[in-house]
Amino acid sequence: DQLVESGGASGQRGGSLRLSCTASAAFRCMAWFRQVSGNEREVMASVDKTSAVYSDFARSTKGRFSIFSDYGENRIDLQINALRPEDTGIYYCAAHKWYCQSYWLKSPSSYPYWGQGTQVTVSS
Repeated sequence: DQLVESGGASGQRGGSLRLSCTASAAFRCMAWFRQVSGNEREVMASVDKTSAVYSDFARSTKGRFSIFSDYGENRIDLQINALRPEDTGIYYCAAHKWYCQSYWLKSPSSYPYWGQGTQVTVSS
């Protein structure tokens, strides 16, 4: 079972990007993480595809980041609007096949499956 991210690119402040994560199988819990050089991976948003419950976590991205998930599709997207230089980093898709518990959604170690990451670079 694999996760493949796409859509990473270089953009300018104020622009928009849409990242996609396509899974080779069905996963219940899927999430987007961001890793800035030297820091731990930070969850951006997650979705429980069984219940269609969405969670947004990062205060710095409120109102600018949106996670999208279509029922029946093994895919999630992350829409990033109003790009900022601090959005620069590697964006990872993560997933769990069977569970999606709110108390562990923020922890990278909760997700057994990871994509290879896609680079987003924002210039000012």
